[in-house]
Amino acid sequence: MTTEIVIAQTTIDDEEKAKALALGPVEARLAACAHIDPAFTAVYRWKGSIETAKEWRISFKTTTDRLPELEAWVVEQHPYDVPEWITLPVTGGSEAYLSWVVEETATA
Repeated sequence: MTTEIVIAQTTIDDEEKAKALALGPVEARLAACAHIDPAFTAVYRWKGSIETAKEWRISFKTTTDRLPELEAWVVEQHPYDVPEWITLPVTGGSEAYLSWVVEETATA
């Protein structure tokens, strides 16, 4: 397979907003699927203070070709000033699954 697959992640502090952030890119074929992890506690430094928040992580499965558009969509829709945006390369996996990701993110 020549197309590279990546997992892109963001977090958000509201479960309903997490569902909306997961659904939009799948509907737009920017991601083949998105997983929402159960709520967890985030601890971070923001504007000089240590903060804690309940957050949900959204993991998108997509291709490097679709990644720029996915990132732009998430940044536009995300309410945070600086949303988390991390991408992780997929270095292996089921050929059938990886092919499915490519097919589901293909532009028409």
